[in-house]
Amino acid sequence: MTVLVTGISGLLGTNLVLLLLEKGYQVKGVARNISSLPFGKHPRLILIQSELTADLSAHLKDTDCVIHVAALTQQNIIHYDEYYRVNHTATALLAEGAIAAGVRQFIYVSTANTIGYGIQQDGLKDPEDQPMRKPFDHSFYARSKAAAEAYLLQQTHRIKVHIANPTFMIGPYDSKPSSGAIILMGMHKRLLFYPPGGKNFVAVKDVASGIEKMIHQGENGRRYLLAGNDNLSYRDFFKLLKEHTGQKQRMIPIPSFLLQVAGCIGDLLRQFSIKTSLCTNNMRILNVKNYYSNKTSVKELGMQYQDIKAAIAESVTYFEKHFPG
Repeated sequence: MTVLVTGISGLLGTNLVLLLLEKGYQVKGVARNISSLPFGKHPRLILIQSELTADLSAHLKDTDCVIHVAALTQQNIIHYDEYYRVNHTATALLAEGAIAAGVRQFIYVSTANTIGYGIQQDGLKDPEDQPMRKPFDHSFYARSKAAAEAYLLQQTHRIKVHIANPTFMIGPYDSKPSSGAIILMGMHKRLLFYPPGGKNFVAVKDVASGIEKMIHQGENGRRYLLAGNDNLSYRDFFKLLKEHTGQKQRMIPIPSFLLQVAGCIGDLLRQFSIKTSLCTNNMRILNVKNYYSNKTSVKELGMQYQDIKAAIAESVTYFEKHFPG
């Protein structure tokens, strides 16, 4: 089977390609810069250098499945149109190209934040049925991903569609880094300041495994929360990191009102077109217990999620090698 994967230079894309090659797939990998990828030469890997918004139609011939990982994820973008152009419009262009080329399946990697958080699912059958909740419905990133999901779910009569909704991923090959910045935030620090909220943490290798399973399993038009077994406050996460590294560290909570002040300062800077991840909504997100259930993916995809301690260990090993000190 031949699979085209976008965004292969990122945390998930890299781990996904490594898994697909290990399992014998033919892979076409797309990235903006292919000069520093960790794959080396591989007889079943074709590298394609391309922008996210480029037309990939020429590469979709003789392709069975497209896995669209690439996205604009930075939190410092101040205009929604930029997110929409990359995360929705470019996705629609890729999907239309896949349909025209006869690709049979399109797997879209979205985010858990298009689904309402909370372990109590308000009596709904599946966690994935929970509607997006505040403050994520005000997040430009989450809104643009939700718009792409809505478009793709209208195409299920034309192409088989699966949507992966991963939570907060941890693991190796986070070369930028992206979500792994939380590991660097806690490593080699004598003082650590942490916000009041929390997240569901998942090993990136488990997310890659879930996506690979979607190629062969699951219903057309289905969303799957790829969430770990670990819903942790930021305090508890950093305690696990501290235990693994054995470092002496004093952990200090950040009061909610200080986050609100920082958000207001960020809002003011954005009024002057200064790019910053500080804004009122992003600070509200840091107060949220952003927890999820993985029961659907366990039941329908046969997922088995590892303890997040293993992913923390792999992350620390990777960052100690590539980001020493």
